[in-house]
Amino acid sequence: MTAIPFNKPYLTGQELGYIKQADSNGHLSGNGPFSQKCQQWLENNIGAPKALLTQSGTSALEMAALLLDIQPGDEIIMPSYTFVSTANAFALRGAVPVFVDIRKDTLNLDETLIEAAITSKTKAIVPVHYAGVGCEMEPIMKIAEKHRLWVLEDAAHGIMASYKDKPLGKWGHLSAFSFHETKNIISGEGGALIVNDPQFIDRAEILWEKGTNRKKFLNGLVDKYSWVDIGSSFLPSDLIAAFLWAQMEKAQEITQYRLNIWNTYHQAFENLEKEGRVRRPIVPSNCEHNAHMYYLLMENHEKRNQFLENLKQKHNIQAVFHYIPLHNSPAGLKYGRSPGSLNNTVELSNRLVRLPLWVGLEKNQSSVIKKILLEVRRT
Repeated sequence: MTAIPFNKPYLTGQELGYIKQADSNGHLSGNGPFSQKCQQWLENNIGAPKALLTQSGTSALEMAALLLDIQPGDEIIMPSYTFVSTANAFALRGAVPVFVDIRKDTLNLDETLIEAAITSKTKAIVPVHYAGVGCEMEPIMKIAEKHRLWVLEDAAHGIMASYKDKPLGKWGHLSAFSFHETKNIISGEGGALIVNDPQFIDRAEILWEKGTNRKKFLNGLVDKYSWVDIGSSFLPSDLIAAFLWAQMEKAQEITQYRLNIWNTYHQAFENLEKEGRVRRPIVPSNCEHNAHMYYLLMENHEKRNQFLENLKQKHNIQAVFHYIPLHNSPAGLKYGRSPGSLNNTVELSNRLVRLPLWVGLEKNQSSVIKKILLEVRRT
Protein backbone atom coordinates (compact mmCIF):
# COMPACT_ATOMS: atom_id res chain seq x y z
CA MET A 1 0.00 0.00 0.00
CA THR A 2 1.16 3.55 -0.76
CA ALA A 3 2.51 5.29 2.32
CA ILE A 4 -0.20 7.36 4.01
CA PRO A 5 1.27 10.26 6.01
CA PHE A 6 -0.53 11.71 9.00
CA ASN A 7 -0.56 15.15 7.40
CA LYS A 8 0.00 16.44 3.88
CA PRO A 9 -0.15 20.22 3.36
CA TYR A 10 -2.76 21.24 0.80
CA LEU A 11 -2.05 23.97 -1.74
CA THR A 12 -4.82 25.68 -3.68
CA GLY A 13 -2.57 26.45 -6.66
CA GLN A 14 -2.49 30.22 -6.14
CA GLU A 15 0.18 30.36 -3.44
CA LEU A 16 3.26 30.77 -5.64
CA GLY A 17 1.52 33.25 -7.91
CA TYR A 18 0.63 35.47 -4.97
CA ILE A 19 4.16 35.21 -3.60
CA LYS A 20 5.42 36.40 -6.98
CA GLN A 21 2.88 39.23 -6.84
CA ALA A 22 4.15 40.21 -3.39
CA ASP A 23 7.64 40.36 -4.85
CA SER A 24 6.37 42.60 -7.68
CA ASN A 25 4.68 44.84 -5.10
CA GLY A 26 8.11 45.57 -3.65
CA HIS A 27 6.85 45.09 -0.08
CA LEU A 28 8.33 41.94 1.41
CA SER A 29 8.36 42.90 5.09
CA GLY A 30 5.40 42.79 7.45
CA ASN A 31 2.06 44.59 7.19
CA GLY A 32 2.08 44.78 3.41
CA PRO A 33 -0.88 44.47 1.01
CA PHE A 34 -1.35 40.72 1.52
CA SER A 35 -1.08 41.03 5.30
CA GLN A 36 -3.85 43.61 5.22
CA LYS A 37 -6.03 41.37 3.02
CA CYS A 38 -5.62 38.48 5.47
CA GLN A 39 -6.32 40.65 8.49
CA GLN A 40 -9.46 42.05 6.87
CA TRP A 41 -10.61 38.51 6.07
CA LEU A 42 -10.19 37.52 9.72
CA GLU A 43 -12.00 40.60 10.96
CA ASN A 44 -14.88 39.95 8.58
CA ASN A 45 -15.17 36.22 9.22
CA ILE A 46 -14.80 36.37 12.99
CA GLY A 47 -16.54 39.69 13.47
CA ALA A 48 -13.61 41.18 15.36
CA PRO A 49 -12.60 44.84 15.47
CA LYS A 50 -8.91 44.01 14.97
CA ALA A 51 -6.83 41.10 13.69
CA LEU A 52 -3.04 41.14 13.54
CA LEU A 53 -1.05 38.48 11.71
CA THR A 54 1.81 36.97 13.69
CA GLN A 55 4.72 34.69 12.94
CA SER A 56 2.99 31.80 14.70
CA GLY A 57 0.16 30.89 17.02
CA THR A 58 2.80 30.90 19.75
CA SER A 59 3.63 34.54 18.94
CA ALA A 60 -0.05 35.44 19.16
CA LEU A 61 -0.27 33.88 22.63
CA GLU A 62 2.88 35.69 23.74
CA MET A 63 1.49 38.98 22.47
CA ALA A 64 -1.71 38.34 24.40
CA ALA A 65 0.23 37.72 27.61
CA LEU A 66 1.92 41.10 27.15
CA LEU A 67 -1.38 42.82 26.39
CA LEU A 68 -2.97 41.40 29.53
CA ASP A 69 -0.02 42.76 31.53
CA ILE A 70 0.73 39.37 33.03
CA GLN A 71 3.12 39.73 35.96
CA PRO A 72 5.26 37.27 37.97
CA GLY A 73 3.05 35.28 40.32
CA ASP A 74 -0.16 35.78 38.35
CA GLU A 75 -2.14 32.58 37.84
CA ILE A 76 -3.62 31.51 34.50
CA ILE A 77 -6.23 28.75 34.36
CA MET A 78 -5.90 26.37 31.39
CA PRO A 79 -6.14 22.68 30.51
CA SER A 80 -3.09 20.46 30.88
CA TYR A 81 -4.12 18.72 27.66
CA THR A 82 -2.80 21.32 25.23
CA PHE A 83 0.31 22.29 23.30
CA VAL A 84 3.23 23.69 25.29
CA SER A 85 2.77 27.20 23.83
CA THR A 86 -0.46 27.70 25.78
CA ALA A 87 1.46 27.54 29.04
CA ASN A 88 4.82 28.81 27.83
CA ALA A 89 3.42 32.20 26.79
CA PHE A 90 2.58 32.89 30.43
CA ALA A 91 5.53 31.13 32.06
CA LEU A 92 7.73 33.49 30.05
CA ARG A 93 6.14 36.38 32.00
CA GLY A 94 6.73 34.64 35.34
CA ALA A 95 3.10 33.58 35.69
CA VAL A 96 1.88 30.21 36.99
CA PRO A 97 -0.15 27.96 34.68
CA VAL A 98 -2.93 26.39 36.75
CA PHE A 99 -3.93 23.11 35.14
CA VAL A 100 -7.58 22.05 35.27
CA ASP A 101 -8.98 18.74 34.06
CA ILE A 102 -10.81 18.21 30.75
CA ARG A 103 -14.30 16.97 29.91
CA LYS A 104 -14.69 13.33 28.90
CA ASP A 105 -16.84 14.16 25.89
CA THR A 106 -15.01 16.93 24.00
CA LEU A 107 -11.60 16.80 25.75
CA ASN A 108 -11.99 20.54 26.31
CA LEU A 109 -11.40 22.44 29.55
CA ASP A 110 -14.07 21.39 32.06
CA GLU A 111 -15.89 24.63 32.76
CA THR A 112 -17.45 23.20 35.93
CA LEU A 113 -13.99 22.99 37.56
CA ILE A 114 -12.85 26.54 36.82
CA GLU A 115 -14.29 28.38 39.81
CA ALA A 116 -12.68 25.98 42.30
CA ALA A 117 -9.29 26.81 40.76
CA ILE A 118 -9.67 30.60 41.08
CA THR A 119 -7.60 32.38 43.73
CA SER A 120 -6.78 36.00 44.49
CA LYS A 121 -3.84 35.64 42.07
CA THR A 122 -5.90 34.44 39.11
CA LYS A 123 -5.66 36.81 36.14
CA ALA A 124 -7.06 34.94 33.13
CA ILE A 125 -8.72 31.81 31.76
CA VAL A 126 -7.40 30.17 28.58
CA PRO A 127 -9.90 27.74 27.04
CA VAL A 128 -8.44 25.60 24.25
CA HIS A 129 -10.82 24.51 21.48
CA TYR A 130 -9.58 20.97 21.03
CA ALA A 131 -9.97 19.48 17.54
CA GLY A 132 -11.91 22.54 16.40
CA VAL A 133 -14.81 21.80 18.77
CA GLY A 134 -15.76 24.80 20.85
CA CYS A 135 -15.41 24.95 24.63
CA GLU A 136 -18.50 25.92 26.65
CA MET A 137 -17.75 29.59 26.17
CA GLU A 138 -21.01 30.99 27.50
CA PRO A 139 -20.52 29.74 31.08
CA ILE A 140 -16.78 30.45 30.87
CA MET A 141 -17.44 34.09 29.99
CA LYS A 142 -19.95 34.35 32.86
CA ILE A 143 -17.38 33.00 35.32
CA ALA A 144 -14.80 35.45 33.97
CA GLU A 145 -17.19 38.37 34.34
CA LYS A 146 -18.14 37.35 37.86
CA HIS A 147 -14.49 37.17 38.98
CA ARG A 148 -13.21 40.01 36.76
CA LEU A 149 -10.88 37.78 34.76
CA TRP A 150 -9.64 38.04 31.19
CA VAL A 151 -10.40 35.28 28.69
CA LEU A 152 -7.93 34.36 25.97
CA GLU A 153 -9.18 31.74 23.53
CA ASP A 154 -6.53 29.37 22.26
CA ALA A 155 -8.20 28.82 18.90
CA ALA A 156 -5.18 27.24 17.20
CA HIS A 157 -7.51 24.46 15.98
CA GLY A 158 -10.55 26.67 15.59
CA ILE A 159 -10.62 28.48 12.25
CA MET A 160 -14.02 28.23 10.50
CA ALA A 161 -15.68 26.63 13.56
CA SER A 162 -18.29 28.06 15.91
CA TYR A 163 -20.05 27.70 19.27
CA LYS A 164 -23.71 28.72 19.54
CA ASP A 165 -23.52 30.26 16.05
CA LYS A 166 -20.67 32.59 17.03
CA PRO A 167 -17.23 31.95 15.49
CA LEU A 168 -14.53 30.52 17.70
CA GLY A 169 -12.13 33.35 18.41
CA LYS A 170 -14.97 35.85 18.88
CA TRP A 171 -15.92 34.92 22.44
CA GLY A 172 -12.89 35.93 24.49
CA HIS A 173 -11.37 39.35 25.07
CA LEU A 174 -8.49 38.08 22.92
CA SER A 175 -7.89 34.97 20.85
CA ALA A 176 -5.01 33.28 19.07
CA PHE A 177 -5.05 31.31 15.81
CA SER A 178 -2.40 29.15 14.16
CA PHE A 179 -1.67 28.65 10.46
CA HIS A 180 1.02 26.01 10.95
CA GLU A 181 1.19 23.45 8.16
CA THR A 182 -0.76 20.93 10.29
CA LYS A 183 -3.76 23.26 10.58
CA ASN A 184 -6.74 23.59 8.22
CA ILE A 185 -5.67 26.93 6.72
CA ILE A 186 -1.90 27.16 6.44
CA SER A 187 1.09 29.37 5.67
CA GLY A 188 3.81 26.95 6.74
CA GLU A 189 4.33 28.85 9.98
CA GLY A 190 2.01 31.67 10.96
CA GLY A 191 -0.72 32.84 13.28
CA ALA A 192 -2.97 35.71 14.25
CA LEU A 193 -4.00 37.62 17.34
CA ILE A 194 -7.67 38.60 17.42
CA VAL A 195 -8.56 41.61 19.56
CA ASN A 196 -12.23 41.61 20.53
CA ASP A 197 -11.98 44.15 23.35
CA PRO A 198 -11.34 47.55 21.71
CA GLN A 199 -9.40 48.84 24.74
CA PHE A 200 -6.49 46.62 23.66
CA ILE A 201 -6.25 47.69 20.02
CA ASP A 202 -3.87 50.65 20.28
CA ARG A 203 -1.40 48.85 22.52
CA ALA A 204 -1.63 45.66 20.44
CA GLU A 205 -0.43 47.59 17.40
CA ILE A 206 2.47 49.03 19.42
CA LEU A 207 3.56 45.64 20.78
CA TRP A 208 3.21 44.16 17.28
CA GLU A 209 5.55 46.84 15.88
CA LYS A 210 8.42 46.16 18.31
CA GLY A 211 7.08 48.53 20.96
CA THR A 212 7.04 51.56 18.67
CA ASN A 213 4.30 53.99 17.63
CA ARG A 214 5.03 53.28 13.95
CA LYS A 215 1.31 52.94 13.17
CA LYS A 216 0.69 56.55 14.27
CA PHE A 217 3.66 57.65 12.15
CA LEU A 218 2.30 55.86 9.07
CA ASN A 219 -1.08 57.49 9.68
CA GLY A 220 0.53 60.93 9.91
CA LEU A 221 -0.29 61.39 13.58
CA VAL A 222 3.36 61.87 14.62
CA ASP A 223 6.32 63.22 12.61
CA LYS A 224 8.59 60.32 13.61
CA TYR A 225 8.13 57.06 15.41
CA SER A 226 9.98 55.94 18.50
CA TRP A 227 10.14 53.32 21.21
CA VAL A 228 7.15 53.78 23.53
CA ASP A 229 6.52 50.35 25.10
CA ILE A 230 7.84 46.81 25.28
CA GLY A 231 7.21 44.67 22.24
CA SER A 232 8.82 42.43 19.67
CA SER A 233 8.91 41.68 15.97
CA PHE A 234 5.68 39.72 15.80
CA LEU A 235 4.88 40.54 12.14
CA PRO A 236 5.30 37.86 9.46
CA SER A 237 6.69 38.73 6.04
CA ASP A 238 4.17 39.70 3.37
CA LEU A 239 5.46 36.65 1.46
CA ILE A 240 3.96 34.48 4.19
CA ALA A 241 0.74 36.48 4.06
CA ALA A 242 0.60 36.03 0.26
CA PHE A 243 0.67 32.26 0.74
CA LEU A 244 -1.97 32.52 3.47
CA TRP A 245 -4.24 34.65 1.31
CA ALA A 246 -4.45 31.86 -1.28
CA GLN A 247 -5.65 29.57 1.51
CA MET A 248 -8.15 32.04 2.92
CA GLU A 249 -9.74 32.50 -0.49
CA LYS A 250 -10.57 28.78 -0.46
CA ALA A 251 -11.31 28.41 3.25
CA GLN A 252 -14.91 27.26 2.71
CA GLU A 253 -13.90 24.63 0.15
CA ILE A 254 -11.00 23.36 2.29
CA THR A 255 -13.27 23.06 5.31
CA GLN A 256 -15.87 21.14 3.33
CA TYR A 257 -13.26 18.73 1.92
CA ARG A 258 -12.11 18.01 5.46
CA LEU A 259 -15.65 17.61 6.77
CA ASN A 260 -16.37 15.04 4.06
CA ILE A 261 -13.34 12.99 5.14
CA TRP A 262 -14.26 13.37 8.82
CA ASN A 263 -17.83 12.25 8.19
CA THR A 264 -16.66 9.24 6.20
CA TYR A 265 -14.47 8.15 9.09
CA HIS A 266 -17.24 8.77 11.60
CA GLN A 267 -19.74 6.60 9.76
CA ALA A 268 -17.20 3.86 9.12
CA PHE A 269 -16.37 3.44 12.81
CA GLU A 270 -19.92 3.50 14.17
CA ASN A 271 -20.04 -0.27 14.63
CA LEU A 272 -16.63 -0.32 16.33
CA GLU A 273 -18.05 2.06 18.90
CA LYS A 274 -21.18 -0.06 19.34
CA GLU A 275 -18.94 -3.07 19.94
CA GLY A 276 -17.14 -1.14 22.69
CA ARG A 277 -13.77 -1.27 20.93
CA VAL A 278 -13.34 2.49 20.44
CA ARG A 279 -14.98 5.77 21.24
CA ARG A 280 -15.53 8.25 18.44
CA PRO A 281 -15.31 12.05 18.79
CA ILE A 282 -18.31 13.77 20.37
CA VAL A 283 -19.45 17.10 18.94
CA PRO A 284 -22.12 18.84 21.04
CA SER A 285 -25.20 20.06 19.19
CA ASN A 286 -24.33 23.69 19.94
CA CYS A 287 -20.97 23.38 18.14
CA GLU A 288 -20.11 23.52 14.44
CA HIS A 289 -16.69 21.93 14.11
CA ASN A 290 -14.19 22.29 11.25
CA ALA A 291 -12.87 18.73 10.93
CA HIS A 292 -9.48 19.77 12.22
CA MET A 293 -8.75 16.20 13.27
CA TYR A 294 -10.34 12.80 13.56
CA TYR A 295 -9.40 10.71 16.57
CA LEU A 296 -10.36 7.44 18.19
CA LEU A 297 -10.13 6.60 21.87
CA MET A 298 -8.87 3.05 22.27
CA GLU A 299 -9.71 0.81 25.22
CA ASN A 300 -6.41 1.42 27.01
CA HIS A 301 -2.85 2.69 26.65
CA GLU A 302 -1.36 -0.66 25.65
CA LYS A 303 -3.89 -1.27 22.88
CA ARG A 304 -3.40 2.27 21.63
CA ASN A 305 0.35 1.80 21.29
CA GLN A 306 0.01 -1.61 19.65
CA PHE A 307 -2.55 -0.24 17.20
CA LEU A 308 -0.23 2.61 16.19
CA GLU A 309 2.67 0.22 15.70
CA ASN A 310 0.61 -2.21 13.61
CA LEU A 311 -0.66 0.54 11.31
CA LYS A 312 2.87 1.78 10.75
CA GLN A 313 4.70 -1.52 10.37
CA LYS A 314 2.08 -3.58 8.54
CA HIS A 315 0.25 -0.98 6.45
CA ASN A 316 2.54 2.07 6.16
CA ILE A 317 -0.15 4.29 7.69
CA GLN A 318 1.04 7.06 10.00
CA ALA A 319 -1.41 7.61 12.82
CA VAL A 320 -0.17 9.40 15.93
CA PHE A 321 -1.00 10.12 19.56
CA HIS A 322 -1.28 13.72 20.73
CA TYR A 323 -0.31 15.90 23.68
CA ILE A 324 1.65 14.62 26.62
CA PRO A 325 -0.17 16.34 29.53
CA LEU A 326 1.69 19.44 30.65
CA HIS A 327 1.03 19.06 34.36
CA ASN A 328 3.39 16.11 34.75
CA SER A 329 6.01 17.24 32.24
CA PRO A 330 9.36 18.52 33.61
CA ALA A 331 8.55 22.17 32.87
CA GLY A 332 4.93 21.77 33.96
CA LEU A 333 6.05 20.52 37.35
CA LYS A 334 8.51 23.41 37.62
CA TYR A 335 6.34 26.31 36.46
CA GLY A 336 2.73 25.21 36.98
CA ARG A 337 0.43 23.69 39.54
CA SER A 338 -2.69 21.55 39.61
CA PRO A 339 -5.41 22.37 42.17
CA GLY A 340 -7.30 19.12 41.66
CA SER A 341 -7.36 15.72 40.01
CA LEU A 342 -6.54 15.48 36.31
CA ASN A 343 -7.72 11.90 35.86
CA ASN A 344 -9.54 12.53 32.59
CA THR A 345 -6.49 14.28 31.15
CA VAL A 346 -4.20 11.36 31.96
CA GLU A 347 -6.57 8.60 30.92
CA LEU A 348 -7.81 10.10 27.67
CA SER A 349 -4.38 11.24 26.51
CA ASN A 350 -3.14 7.67 26.95
CA ARG A 351 -5.94 6.25 24.80
CA LEU A 352 -6.15 8.76 21.97
CA VAL A 353 -5.12 8.07 18.35
CA ARG A 354 -5.22 10.73 15.64
CA LEU A 355 -5.90 9.37 12.16
CA PRO A 356 -4.60 10.83 8.88
CA LEU A 357 -6.80 13.70 7.71
CA TRP A 358 -5.79 15.94 4.82
CA VAL A 359 -7.33 17.17 1.58
CA GLY A 360 -6.66 14.47 -1.02
CA LEU A 361 -6.89 11.55 1.42
CA GLU A 362 -10.33 10.69 0.05
CA LYS A 363 -8.64 8.87 -2.86
CA ASN A 364 -7.21 6.30 -0.44
CA GLN A 365 -9.59 6.64 2.49
CA SER A 366 -11.60 3.47 1.89
CA SER A 367 -8.39 1.41 1.96
CA VAL A 368 -7.17 3.22 5.08
CA ILE A 369 -10.50 2.53 6.80
CA LYS A 370 -10.32 -1.19 5.96
CA LYS A 371 -6.85 -1.44 7.52
CA ILE A 372 -7.98 0.46 10.62
CA LEU A 373 -11.03 -1.76 11.07
CA LEU A 374 -8.83 -4.84 10.70
CA GLU A 375 -6.25 -3.69 13.23
CA VAL A 376 -8.74 -2.43 15.82
CA ARG A 377 -10.50 -5.78 15.83
CA ARG A 378 -7.17 -7.61 15.87
CA THR A 379 -5.55 -5.53 18.65
